[in-house]
Amino acid sequence: MVEESVARLLLETARRDAHAVEVLARMPDMHDAIVGFHAQQAVEKALKAVLSANGIAFRRTHDIAERLDLIADNRLAPPPHADILDEFNPFAVEARYGLVGVGTLALPRSTVCNVIEDVLRWAGGMVNR
Repeated sequence: MVEESVARLLLETARRDAHAVEVLARMPDMHDAIVGFHAQQAVEKALKAVLSANGIAFRRTHDIAERLDLIADNRLAPPPHADILDEFNPFAVEARYGLVGVGTLALPRSTVCNVIEDVLRWAGGMVNR
């Protein structure tokens, strides 16, 4: 099924962004905007993977809150940390290219890594069920 292959591809790319977060988070001179961008991308792609695996259409946007609403509207189990995931939204593409000023991550980098790991574990279970 096409949705399943797209879901697996999205999940794999989310894992790549998560790996980038893990590596970059250990670099004290790496700006939070770069770490935050990859964190946002990892979460966004994980959510898209779950939506794809369930045949749920979504708009081409980088809005994590919108993805979470679709998950809730379709009565899927919410991801862990759903109440804080939209804190990564400011680090989306607009911030990456300097179009929006972004300060610092709201969470310590180690916490960011743990949140992403939990979300990816959840997404993997939802995609592979």
